[in-house]
Amino acid sequence: MLICRVQGKCVSTIKNKWLVGSSLVTVQKLNKAGAVSGELMVVVDTIGCSIGEVVLVASGSAARNALGNAQAPVDAAIIGIVDSCDFNK
Repeated sequence: MLICRVQGKCVSTIKNKWLVGSSLVTVQKLNKAGAVSGELMVVVDTIGCSIGEVVLVASGSAARNALGNAQAPVDAAIIGIVDSCDFNK
């Protein structure tokens, strides 16, 4: 799992049939200091998060399981919203 910050929405009107009805957002990983680092990733939003929130992102087969569909072509999905996290330890 990764700790990421939601950066924005990603609109796709034409997508794979297994993703119809799914919301896509862009996220960026947080480093040990709690600051965003690295490239943007597009992930499936399974819980309805907002821009700016810190979230947990699952990848691989765990992301497909979060969608409840093992056939969905998904590499990453948001599975939780972080209420608090101590980055200083």
